[in-house]
Amino acid sequence: MSRVRTCLHPLLATALTCGVVLGSSRAPDSISPVGAVPTPRQLAWHDLQFYGFIHFTVNTFTDKEWGYGDEPESVFNPTALDARQWAQVARDAGMKGLIITAKHHDGFCLWPSRFTTHSVKGSPWKNGRGDVVGELARACREYGLTFGVYLSPWDRNHAEYGRPAYLEYYRGQLRELLSDYGPLFEVWFDGANGGDGYYGGARERRRIDGATYYDWPNTWEIVRERQPHTVMFSDAGPDVRWVGNEKGVAFETSWNPLNRAGLFPGAPNYAAVAAGTPDGTDWVPPEVDVSIRPGWFYHAAEDGDVKSVDKLVEIYEQSVGRGANLLLNIPPDRRGLIPDVDVARLREFGARIHETYKKDLARDATARGAEERGGSPSFPASLVTDGDATTYWAAEEGATRGTIELEWKRPVRFDRVVLQEAIALGQRVQAWTIDAHADGRWKRIAEGTTIGYKRIARAEAMTTTRLRVTIEKARARPVISTVSVYLSPLS
Repeated sequence: MSRVRTCLHPLLATALTCGVVLGSSRAPDSISPVGAVPTPRQLAWHDLQFYGFIHFTVNTFTDKEWGYGDEPESVFNPTALDARQWAQVARDAGMKGLIITAKHHDGFCLWPSRFTTHSVKGSPWKNGRGDVVGELARACREYGLTFGVYLSPWDRNHAEYGRPAYLEYYRGQLRELLSDYGPLFEVWFDGANGGDGYYGGARERRRIDGATYYDWPNTWEIVRERQPHTVMFSDAGPDVRWVGNEKGVAFETSWNPLNRAGLFPGAPNYAAVAAGTPDGTDWVPPEVDVSIRPGWFYHAAEDGDVKSVDKLVEIYEQSVGRGANLLLNIPPDRRGLIPDVDVARLREFGARIHETYKKDLARDATARGAEERGGSPSFPASLVTDGDATTYWAAEEGATRGTIELEWKRPVRFDRVVLQEAIALGQRVQAWTIDAHADGRWKRIAEGTTIGYKRIARAEAMTTTRLRVTIEKARARPVISTVSVYLSPLS
């Protein structure tokens, strides 16, 4: 294949040029995909790795986490809202995008929706002429960030919630957000649905059948039609799934494939399948959502409870470092600004991550595979240290095990090893080990199960000239795109 469509993700394009084309004849040593594989939009999402959540609405001013739906529009009145500050802080923290709660469960809209007066156009902020969603979309473009929206399916304000008319209202608002604010990288569908609410003055409890009420296949199709490159998040995907907790931790063994049949946003049996399954029929990678504070919205009483830099690093390495993407919530205060204490913590955290992962020590090493004796395979181990995530080493054809050894001319000190699979060909690795050579012998420094898009292995800081990565077990021929080695500034 001499040409690859430019819309393809680079890793997928590389896989295609190596003969991975369903229905095509195989090249002599091409690698066929195994099981579920990501779409180009999912591969682009994997590359983002870390982005932010902006929880901001009437709750910010009423000191609540979930608004009841009866809050007057006049409550929303930030005194110094600056979406550019949000974007700048996110960029400084190393985030690649921001997702805003365009409408939370209370039903208040942060954009001037044509379908309701329960929005910023009914508030005193900017005399009803403001648009928070629009301001953040522009700020993200200015600071080089991607932009996404959260649109709560549950609406405790709307009189028709729970009835057919609400679905048309909800879809109308979804079309507004998809059409009026430029490209979106993610649309977030919450699983909280139904319960007590204001509901236009009815003040009652309303229950819905989460599996059928929103007619999810046709609701999702609106996103596909208007923004085909956008991924959609919910318990059921269809593109990205919830990790199953709000602690900032992905599963130690985490599979991107999932069986989506029978799942929907808010599915009661979701916890049983949240870790994924190696033989899943659908590629639905996990996203870790967690707040920098105890709550999702700003509360002055929590100013002393902002997560420490060490905790944020731990969260990063237990989410991104376990193959998931990290969605970190950074809520603005009543001024409409990220609070000073949060800003300082985020910038220090961003600097720590940057300093830890800015210099890949493996680039100075010579990489060899055990199968390279006497000749060069089609996918040599040298490709794992070339700094190009679209190239990859592969074990011998038919093997489900393989070893890569790195060797330096001079000793290096390190405390982290990063592994990445070529996931365009499927997720394969089931067990891996890492050994370092010291004092004349090999010493086991880390071991684990899955890898996926990325795995960060931490070890006690040590000095070596040789490092060995062994894929102990895989579902098919192991294919590794990257082995990187780093040293934290604290070591």
